[in-house]
Amino acid sequence: MNLEALIQQLMNGLSLGSLYALIAIGYTMVYGILRLINFAHGDIFMVGAYCAFFFVAIFRLPWFLSALLAIGLTALVGMSVERIAYRPVRNAPRISALITALGVSFFIENLGLVTVGARPKAFARPEIMAKVVKIGPAAVSAVSIWVPILSVLLLLALMYVIYRTKAGMAMRAVSTDIETTRLMGADVDRIIALTFALGSALAAAGGIMWACKYPQINPLMGIYPGWKAFTAAVVGGIGNITGAMLGGLLIGMVEIMTVAFFPGLSGYRDGIIFTLLLVFLLVKPTGILGESLKEKV
Repeated sequence: MNLEALIQQLMNGLSLGSLYALIAIGYTMVYGILRLINFAHGDIFMVGAYCAFFFVAIFRLPWFLSALLAIGLTALVGMSVERIAYRPVRNAPRISALITALGVSFFIENLGLVTVGARPKAFARPEIMAKVVKIGPAAVSAVSIWVPILSVLLLLALMYVIYRTKAGMAMRAVSTDIETTRLMGADVDRIIALTFALGSALAAAGGIMWACKYPQINPLMGIYPGWKAFTAAVVGGIGNITGAMLGGLLIGMVEIMTVAFFPGLSGYRDGIIFTLLLVFLLVKPTGILGESLKEKV
C-alpha cells in the first residue's frame, strides 16, 4: 500500500471510529447509571438522521440549523423513551428491562418503516463536507476530516458537562450509588432523564454525520452501527466514557484496515468485529479501561 492510500485509509478509520465512539458513549452512560443496555440506542441514531433530513427537505431550513434542531428533538425522543418505556420497569427484574429495550428497538424500527417507508432516501450534506482536501500526497474527502473534528468537540463538551457542572456531579453520584443520591435530596429521575437526553443527542449527531459520510438513510440504518458501537463500549470498558472513545476508534480502525489490507476478507469485516468482542469477553471482560461494577438492585 502506498503512502497516499495509507493516509486515506487512516482518515477513513479515524472518522468511522469517531462515529462509533459517539454512539458508544450513549450506551456506556446509560449502563453506568442504570446497569441497562439500551438496545434502542442505534435506532435513536437513525431518528436523528431522519429529523435532519425532514427539516432540510420539507421545512427548507438551513442545513446547520436543521442539524441543531434534529439533535435537540432527538434528545427529547430519548427522554420520552426513558419516561415511557424504561422508568416503569426500573425496579423490575433485570430481564424485564432487557426485553423492554429490545421491544423499544423493534418498535422504533417498524414505526420508521411504516411512516417513512423502507426506500432509502438521499441525504443532503453541506458543501463544506462535500469537498476534497489534499493531505500530503492523498486526496481525502472533507467529511472524513470534519467528522473527527466535530466528534472531538462534542466529546469535550460532554466531558465538561460531566466533570465541571452540578448536573454532571449528580450523574456521577447516581452512577456510584443511586439510593444514597436519592436520600441526599437529588432528583434521580431528572438526572436519569438528562443522561438519556445527552446520550441521544450524541447519537443524533453521530447519525447526521454518518449520513453525511454515507449520504443515504433508511429506517434500519442504525442496526449495524448500533451493534458495533455496543461492541466498542464493551471493548473500551462499559461504563467508562474514555474507554468508549478508545473502543470506538479501535473498532473503526480495525474495520477499515481489514478492508484495506485484506480486501478478500472485506465481506467478513462484521464477523471480525464481533469476533473481537468475543475475544475481549473471554480474555478481558471489563474492557480496556473498564472496572468491575457492582450490580444495582
